[in-house]
Amino acid sequence: MKRPLLEDETIRQTGRTERSTVAGEEVRAFIPAPLPPRDPPLDLEALGPRIARASERLRLLDLAGDLVPSVDWFVYAFVRKEAVLSAQIEGTQATLMDLLEVEASGEAPTDADVEEVCGYLEALNYAWAELDRDAGLPISMRLLSEAHKRLLSGARGAHKQPGEVRRSQNWIGGTRPGNATFVPPPPHRLPELLSDFERAVHVESDLPPLVRVGLLHVQFETLHPFLDGNGRLGRLLITLLLRHWGLLSRPLLYLSLFLKTHRQEYYRRLSAVRTEGDWEGWLDYFLEGVAVVAEEATATARRLHGIVTASRERVLLREDATVFSLRLFELLPGHPVVTVNRVVELLGCSRPAAGKALRILEAASVLRPLDDRKKNRALVFGEYLDELRQGTELS
Repeated sequence: MKRPLLEDETIRQTGRTERSTVAGEEVRAFIPAPLPPRDPPLDLEALGPRIARASERLRLLDLAGDLVPSVDWFVYAFVRKEAVLSAQIEGTQATLMDLLEVEASGEAPTDADVEEVCGYLEALNYAWAELDRDAGLPISMRLLSEAHKRLLSGARGAHKQPGEVRRSQNWIGGTRPGNATFVPPPPHRLPELLSDFERAVHVESDLPPLVRVGLLHVQFETLHPFLDGNGRLGRLLITLLLRHWGLLSRPLLYLSLFLKTHRQEYYRRLSAVRTEGDWEGWLDYFLEGVAVVAEEATATARRLHGIVTASRERVLLREDATVFSLRLFELLPGHPVVTVNRVVELLGCSRPAAGKALRILEAASVLRPLDDRKKNRALVFGEYLDELRQGTELS
């Protein structure tokens, strides 16, 4: 028979609350228990079908990357889609087209929303490269802090201690800790809690890796170790953990699409873990999201491959095709928005040659004008972007 719960404990010993005083009012901060969940342990039998389905969909997604001529096309596309979607969950208004136009210009972003998306890209590229390097950093608070520094590299993040674990109390919802929806652990508890978090990443475990990814995402969000950017970094962590356990060899999963589409359910499931110990409910939701998005991403990769293949054939059949037009076409999946100036840089050719290459691809119905600009007008790889933009436009 279980002992009665203490006043400051939640069921299943998910954690406990700690009273403190912040700005003159009492605050009850939540201290999560170490992973994995205990008393009772996770019901993996009930989760079995979800785990199997999500694992198989991830395997097929990773395989899809091996079956195309250049997986860089899809990495470029999917990483940017995830960056935009993750930022939109936090209220950022930048769209995928906003990001691609800035990249096409070759200039630094002047819009703060686009700057935040660029920060996510920089953080992901840095962290993924570290995991790929033989002597790179493993998943650790040092790696996450370095990624956080890059995530908050823009003007908005400059005063929010980028790269540093917070030294003051933060909160979620409400106007102050006293009326917040959720109050993470106080800063003096973080060193021990973050050590436990790192240990949970690297300790030997019988739990399936996908389950561990789901548990660690919640734990990171609960700890909320930075003053800002925890949501974006927590979603980035999912991708890094998939790489850490060999579930994805490339960052092809844009789970933020599922979390954005089912945002209220996401927050409800996180809260239920802390208040009711409902880890199974969260994992059921998380594993469903992985399966759905992996399946959609695999289908998208196939469609993008088909679009590129058909478009290339149209260019090759043209009698006026030039070496520069063919070279430009091969660069389009990584540069789907181009201008004459950008083509000159990409191909190292003259403006007349760049202009002719653009006209040939436009005549082949590969490129189309982005707008009505007359000077240095932008053209886009239309079909490719139409497929990629799904789910990233603001409603």
